Amino acid sequence: MQKVDDDKQAFAARLRQALKRSPKKIESAADLAVQFSLRHPESAISTQAAHKWLTGKSRPTAEKLKTLAVWLDVSPTWLLYGTAYLLPAATAPVRLAEPVMPTSAELQMIEAVRSLPEARQQLIQEIIEMCLLDLQVKQR
Repeated sequence: MQKVDDDKQAFAARLRQALKRSPKKIESAADLAVQFSLRHPESAISTQAAHKWLTGKSRPTAEKLKTLAVWLDVSPTWLLYGTAYLLPAATAPVRLAEPVMPTSAELQMIEAVRSLPEARQQLIQEIIEMCLLDLQVKQR
């Protein structure tokens, strides 16, 4: 049960991240419900349903997930599963034949991040994910 709850929480975090990038600012579950329902009139959602998506209590159906993805200009797979599925194959990190040694600046950055509290490390990870998401959108 914990895995399912974690998956829902992760979905909610990615949804909030994608909403932050949306041209139309979504500041509440009511805003999300209205904007989503305009794009998916055949099956509008309530403010309560939007709240559950934003708080990780539930995830949308596949049909609604597709609508969210199109609206927010992300892939449905990314919304559900995260950054491992964010980048298309053409821009995925390349595996080099020889290991690459990090520079001293990179090692200092890693050391600095590791010294931070876990909440700050998570914030840095979210910033990196947002940058990768922006990169994916720009490459379309």
